[in-house]
Amino acid sequence: MNSTLRLSQPALRVLRLLLEKPDEARSGAEISRLTKVGSGTLYPLLARLETAGWLSSSWEAIDPREAGRPRRRFYRLKAMGVRSARAALSDLQIPAGDLAWGS
Repeated sequence: MNSTLRLSQPALRVLRLLLEKPDEARSGAEISRLTKVGSGTLYPLLARLETAGWLSSSWEAIDPREAGRPRRRFYRLKAMGVRSARAALSDLQIPAGDLAWGS
C-alpha cells in the first residue's frame, strides 16, 4: 500500500467530507454532490485512495431490478485514512470548517 498521494484540492474536499463522519459510509453520488467534485475526477480519486489503503468500499446489497435503479458503491475511511487525512489537513493548517466546498 502506498500512503504517499498527491492531494489536490478535490482530494482535500473529499477527505474533509469523509472526516466529518469517518464511521459513516457515503455513496459516490453523495460525495460528488456535497463536494462539487465531478465524477470524472471523483471516481479515479476514490480508486487511488482505496489502492493506497485510505478507503474501503462496498456495493449496496440490493437487487437493481427490484429497486429500479443501479446499485450504489459506498466509501468509508479506514483507520489509516483517518490518520493520514487528518495529518494532511493539519499540515496545510486548514481549520475544520475553512475548506470551501465550491471553490
